[in-house]
Amino acid sequence: MTTLRIPTSEVFEPLCKPSRYKGAWGGRGSGKSHFFAGLAVDRCADANGLRILCVREVQKSLRDSAKRLIEDKIREFKVPGFEILDKMIRTPGGGEINFVGMQDHTAESIKSLEGYDVAWVEEARSLSPTSLRLLRPTIRKPGSELWFSWNPKHKTDPVDQLLRGPELPPDAVVVHANWNDNYWFPDELEAERLFDLQNAPDQYAHVWNGDYAAVTDGAYYAKSLTQARTEGRIGHVAPDPLMTYRAFWDIGGTGAKADACSIWVAQFIGREVRVLDYYEAQGQPLAAHVGWLRERGYDKALCVLPHDGAQGDKVFAVSYESALREAGFSVEVVPNQGRGAASARVEAARRLFPSIWFDATRCAGGLDALGHYHEKRDEARGIGLGPEHDWSSHAADAFGLMCVAYEAPRPERRAARQVTAGGWMS
Repeated sequence: MTTLRIPTSEVFEPLCKPSRYKGAWGGRGSGKSHFFAGLAVDRCADANGLRILCVREVQKSLRDSAKRLIEDKIREFKVPGFEILDKMIRTPGGGEINFVGMQDHTAESIKSLEGYDVAWVEEARSLSPTSLRLLRPTIRKPGSELWFSWNPKHKTDPVDQLLRGPELPPDAVVVHANWNDNYWFPDELEAERLFDLQNAPDQYAHVWNGDYAAVTDGAYYAKSLTQARTEGRIGHVAPDPLMTYRAFWDIGGTGAKADACSIWVAQFIGREVRVLDYYEAQGQPLAAHVGWLRERGYDKALCVLPHDGAQGDKVFAVSYESALREAGFSVEVVPNQGRGAASARVEAARRLFPSIWFDATRCAGGLDALGHYHEKRDEARGIGLGPEHDWSSHAADAFGLMCVAYEAPRPERRAARQVTAGGWMS
């Protein structure tokens, strides 16, 4: 038996003990990959014949693998008994370290990997649900372990749902590691970190602190959201019980393939817009949306609809405007803005953003959408084609409607209310 003394940051010490699942997540420069590479060498030196599988979702060549990093650790620790080959590493006592991409395997072919003692999934954020579902029962030897290291991006990523969800799998140890946990954080990376802190603040928390990506590169509201967080305008926002609740809608539909229905709930208080809540549902009837408003205490909210709120639902042949009025809500319909309406909403939102406050918890889903909403590009010609219509555009359209309604001259607001009260449309 060989005993190695591998320098280990304190944050990783819980992962040195045996456990079925070991996870380390966080930002750049934390040393996650270096820790697991060192642990792999240590385990192979300590247990003759150990077999370790290094896994990625896609591995086009060994240059994409952890092979070079493990080789460096073998040389650094001067461990005897390892044989470095072109495509694999032989370990003391007849074991091996192999490198695979999960997309190269099927439910049948993955059975060939059953004999491994450890599977280390590097860049685990990219692992697909299918790959994760196949891998977990494949590594089944008594005492076998599954290791995961990753920089998070979305809370919906399969590895985050597994190892950062409300309930961990049995015998799981998961740690959060960042650059300031790394005792050997190099000066070169420190210079990069400080540069990003100054010049890319909208991406800094994601890249260096392991936060979920709050904004997409090129997103319309990237700078605005970063400024709002910096100024403390995303946090706890309390409603004013004396002020009107306003529910701003982007109308979906009731079919399985219908667009999502999105609602922002806000109050206009002086020169501030206080955004209190966000709702989104797909394929649900109007009654479900109304039920949510009532459950949250917004049963007396003024519902502000886009111009198509006066059109009949494709399934139930009743307009949102008339149905909401019949349900007891006050309704305001914003007139059709014509061509360029989407861009007009974006510009209105950018102007108003410095006056907007968000409740971080209740608006989390909507804030994710605003951080992703971006321009569609024709890369070949280098031109913008307007807002991309994807999962984030429904929340962004409802948000833009709120900003347009706030900026509307008072006569226009009165005209919209008269339209609703009188039951006629211009």
